[in-house]
Amino acid sequence: MSAPALNRLADCLVHWARVRPTQLALSDAKVAWTYAALAERVEDAKAFLCELGLKPGQRVMLVGENSAALATLVLAAGKLDLWAVMENARRAVLEVDAVISLAQPRRVLYVLDASADAAVHAQRHGAVQETRSFGTVAVGKEDHSSMAEPVYPESHRQVAALIYTTGSTGTPKGVMLTHANLLHIGNLMRTLRQVTPSDRVYGVLPITHVMGLSSGLIGTLSSGAHIRLVARFHSQDCLAALAHEHISILQGAPAMFARLMQAAPNGIHAPQLRFIAAGGAPLDPTLQAQAQAVFKLPLHNGYGLTEASATCWTRLEDLDPGTSVGPATPGVELRIRDAAGHDLADGLVGELWLRGPNVMLGYFRAPDITATVLGPDGWFNTQDLARRLPDGRIEITGRSKDLIIRSGFNVSPLEVETALNSHPDVQLSAVFGHTRAGNEEIIAVVEPVSDAQLQEAILRGHLAERLSPYKRPTLILFVTALPVAPNGKVLKPQLLKQLGDLL
Repeated sequence: MSAPALNRLADCLVHWARVRPTQLALSDAKVAWTYAALAERVEDAKAFLCELGLKPGQRVMLVGENSAALATLVLAAGKLDLWAVMENARRAVLEVDAVISLAQPRRVLYVLDASADAAVHAQRHGAVQETRSFGTVAVGKEDHSSMAEPVYPESHRQVAALIYTTGSTGTPKGVMLTHANLLHIGNLMRTLRQVTPSDRVYGVLPITHVMGLSSGLIGTLSSGAHIRLVARFHSQDCLAALAHEHISILQGAPAMFARLMQAAPNGIHAPQLRFIAAGGAPLDPTLQAQAQAVFKLPLHNGYGLTEASATCWTRLEDLDPGTSVGPATPGVELRIRDAAGHDLADGLVGELWLRGPNVMLGYFRAPDITATVLGPDGWFNTQDLARRLPDGRIEITGRSKDLIIRSGFNVSPLEVETALNSHPDVQLSAVFGHTRAGNEEIIAVVEPVSDAQLQEAILRGHLAERLSPYKRPTLILFVTALPVAPNGKVLKPQLLKQLGDLL
């Protein structure tokens, strides 16, 4: 079956609503909609957005968690050429407010279905609740100072989603992803992953983030399959779904697979499961071997960023994909370069550069920052370290950026340190990642102000107001004095040696 021509995200529904109208498309804890029903709900949501006075080129911020309502609003926004600013409701108060300030959306919609946290944010901002056919939302006040962006008929120029990601500086950057970016990645699920209408996807990856939105939601709907949206991961709920809900595709961060195996020491019953894949974080070889033994399936791997998701994937025919992230996906070009920008031979480690239809348009209202990683020729510097194997597969060897990857999400040590240092009783802090059980834990070492009686519970309460749960340290250690260089910078290698067996 040839792929239908798609120009906007919601176009992925048109073919299947016509040829398989009664096929289940999308479900959550409350509803289950066929392709025909989903297409109708998208039209209802489109009319709702128009009633709110939203016009093409404007930004509408969607604060929520995985639900049919959130998915419907994303698709409807694209039909109107609105930019959907995606924000996970579980993020901390100051983080959500920072994105509102940076993105300057015309409206903020808090999707209340499946998210008590969205209701808390809505109440803070005085949003007004409304219930429509597609779900319950709370509508924020209109920001008349918000200026619209140009609208383009071409899918590779028109922005569909604006997703804020934490960079190595700790300052959130708005990644502009076009309809073409997301549709291309979605199509890879249909072609490379061979998703068909008989598949049922466990949609636990947040659709407020690029992997859940593109590979998860758009990939499933482009293939005529059924995505079961799950607001939050719970091991027992996932195990029950694998056993009883005909789940055939399961994707998540390596930490998710580690938790599933911990929760099912006697084995996992998943009679319909045919494909499992890890992404968003480095895959530990031991964890991969354990998962393959338990699931009796290859644990596939991949590599991408918010700025360029689905850059490399292992292939279905690789029964033992190893710990490489696979070769480049179709349409993507790769280069391994040294610090001077020269191409390196196979086997040598350098920075990974790429070019292709998955690469972002740029960072929102940040042309200078965009220019540091994305050239006019379309080549994007991932700032990750990699080597190319002779057969074309890529191995990620490290990060030139100072980032922690926890449960598939980027965490800037600087951002956590800034939050810690904002407490009046903290003199200095140092934050770093520590690999454990297929995940990176966040370790914070704090030097209190002299004579301060700083308690961990108080400091954690301070962080809860400023950082999302996944950014908060697993372990906080207190020391009398941190080792520092003459310029005042904490000497982290020396600190790690001093901590020794405490980690």
